[in-house]
Amino acid sequence: MSTMIPTTDAPRKGRVTNVSPIYLLKVTLTDIPPPIWRRLQVRGDISLYRLHEILQRAMPWENCHMHQFVVGETYYGSSDRAVGFEVLSDRSTSLRQVASSANRRMVYVYDMGDRWEHEIVVEEILPSDQKVRCAECVAGSRACPPDDCGGPWGYGNLLEAIKDPKHPEHADLVEWLGRPFDPEAFDLDAINRRLRRLR
Repeated sequence: MSTMIPTTDAPRKGRVTNVSPIYLLKVTLTDIPPPIWRRLQVRGDISLYRLHEILQRAMPWENCHMHQFVVGETYYGSSDRAVGFEVLSDRSTSLRQVASSANRRMVYVYDMGDRWEHEIVVEEILPSDQKVRCAECVAGSRACPPDDCGGPWGYGNLLEAIKDPKHPEHADLVEWLGRPFDPEAFDLDAINRRLRRLR
């Protein structure tokens, strides 16, 4: 059952101002089986740009590429005439404005070259909770792919190569990674430490 949230932020007499509902979001990276996902609690009054920063830390990505949110047929992000269509500012648009009820869906795209698409589903809208200052990850599964590995197809090739010493690209890709990589790893505490450093 959907929970409707009033669109006005005007304070009411006798009530605490600056109180925001808490959104429970399920974020799933598409086109990669088994699913890579995060469940996040975020304040509804954050801007979409702030949500971008949260997603970068929750997956985590390295935040070195362009991004966009797609809500229905409307695009939000940094203004860039080169894309060939209108992109509204994600800094002046709040999550609450584009998702006023539960079960709303949107797409977050990171890196227009590799094109990592994330499906975001509003699972629930909860009452305000002063403990949630900005965002908290409450669950998730599997490691985020490394930046610049070539999108879902390139990531699949990367995983095949690093686990097979006889693969022709094994040595090059192991060197490119520069660190051990476990695709099944998920560290909830580490994610929340990164989120708490957001200011």
